[in-house]
This record gives sequence, C-alpha cells and structure tokens, in this order.
Amino acid sequence: MARILVSLGGNALGVDFDELVETVGVIAEPIVGLLRDGHEVVVCHGNGPQVGMIKTDIDLGKAGLREGRVMPLSECVAMSQSYIGYHLQNAIENQMSKQGVDGRVVTTVVSRCLVDADDPGFAHPTKPIGAFFDKEQAAEYTAQGKTMIEDSGRGYREVVASPHPLMILEKDAVRELVSAGHVVIAGGGGGIPVVTKNGWTKAIDAVIDKDRTSILLAADTGCDALAILTGVEKVAINFNKPNQRDLDQITLAECEQYIGEGQFPAGSMLPKIEAAMDFVKSGPNRRTLITSLDKLVEGLQGETGTWVVA
Repeated sequence: MARILVSLGGNALGVDFDELVETVGVIAEPIVGLLRDGHEVVVCHGNGPQVGMIKTDIDLGKAGLREGRVMPLSECVAMSQSYIGYHLQNAIENQMSKQGVDGRVVTTVVSRCLVDADDPGFAHPTKPIGAFFDKEQAAEYTAQGKTMIEDSGRGYREVVASPHPLMILEKDAVRELVSAGHVVIAGGGGGIPVVTKNGWTKAIDAVIDKDRTSILLAADTGCDALAILTGVEKVAINFNKPNQRDLDQITLAECEQYIGEGQFPAGSMLPKIEAAMDFVKSGPNRRTLITSLDKLVEGLQGETGTWVVA
C-alpha cells in the first residue's frame, strides 16, 4: 500500500461547466481504483480553463455585478477550488459506492498558498488560463492589454503571473485529515495566492501552477509517489513535430538536458517536469509518473506513462 498524490491538470476537467460535470465521473473511476487496491490518495487539481471562464463571465457582467467591476484572480481561484472540489467529492463518493469501496470520507479543503510579493513571476506572466483562441482573436485581446501566447500548437491563451508557492497555510489540517483516512482534495488551482506583511495575510493577483503546489502537498502529507496527470500519455521531446519521441523513463540529468534545449514549454510541460524533479529529489526511492488520466492505473503498474527517476 502506498500514499499517492494525484495531480490533475485543469484541462482534464473540461473547458466549461457542462464538461466539468461530465468529466469528473470519468476522473473518479481510476482514483477510486487506487483506493480499491488499498492505496491512500490525496488529490490536487489545476484550474486554468475554469479560472479563466469564471473571470471572463464575471468581468462581462454575467454575474450581475455593477458595470466596470473586475474580479481579482485570487477570488476566481477561490471560486474554482470550491466548485471543482464539490463536483470531485460527489463523483468520487458515487464511484466508491459503485466499486464497493467503504469507510472513506472525501473532503475538500479550500487552501491558501503563501507566495513572495517580489517573486519574479509577477513581472513575467507564464501561466495559461481560459480558453484557446485563434491568431486574430488573440490580437484583439492583446490590444486590450492582455498577454497572449501560442500554447503548444493548440491556439493562443492568456497568460498571467505564476509565482512559486512557499507554503500551504492549511497544511496541518490537511495532514490531520489524511492521517484520519480521508481522501483529501487540497491545493486546488495551486492554492489561493496570498502574501503576509506585519502579521496580516492578504490575497494577491496570480494563479499558482498546481504542479508546484503538489510538491508541497506531497511533502506535507508524506506521500510515497506523485502522479502528475496531463493531456498526453507520455512526455515527449520535439512535441508535435515529425521527429517527436515519446519517453518511457527520464532521469534527472536528462531532464536538465532537455530543459536546457527548450523542449518543455513554460506554463505547460515545464512546471510538470520541474515538479517531478523536485519530488524525486525530496527523498530516497521517490519517483514521479507523468501520464494521462485514463492511463493512471496502468502507469502506476509500470505499463505506460513517463517515469521521472533519479
């Protein structure tokens, strides 16, 4: 039996509310499969498409706010944590009932994450949020003052500040719940970014990459393995090119080499590789699996996915 942190990509949750409701049932099946096999599971999820959707809808006035009101990103992250966590809880509990897994409580912890107000990430936005747009639409948003980048051949997305997380403020509560046998969903969307000054805690506008928060969460809860789930079955070099090569296993030294070659885009695969490396370095015999949701169980059995090892 192992304690496994499952890190879900926001793209796996769908790009709108209807897709989220549909996909959480699919997501829950392999997670409960791990519970059925006797593992303990902690879940951290992304929120890139969802936080962008929430912010766009509110900024356009669909929530009935007064004209000209702009909702801070930190508020949108908090909203995304709550509604994604709620749907994941329902889906996991329903799947537990279906698979005959008893005695587990599923709990979502709305989580704040401490960041440095002087983090260089605030000056250089890298975190993609929201939907994909074509080149013409991206140009319109750029004219409105948004920072848009091309995202791995899939279209253009807005990018926002993404500082490194320093500490999950609710870590003690999460640790206690995991120790009590709960399936805990925490650090959603990388956590609500906050800073502290003179004993006061306040939110700051950013979206933290959930893969980096996953490392903190895995350490805080004593996880044996980290599974980072994304939209591809395996990590690849020369992605989306004729000479693309999928990787079954990659060492820390090879990770450094490929990062130096620019193989992993910032804001998408790069933070996943960096998070995987950090987890491997954090203790003896630790490995990280990077794969797609539908290959989670097979990946942990060594049948597919990309393993990052020392």
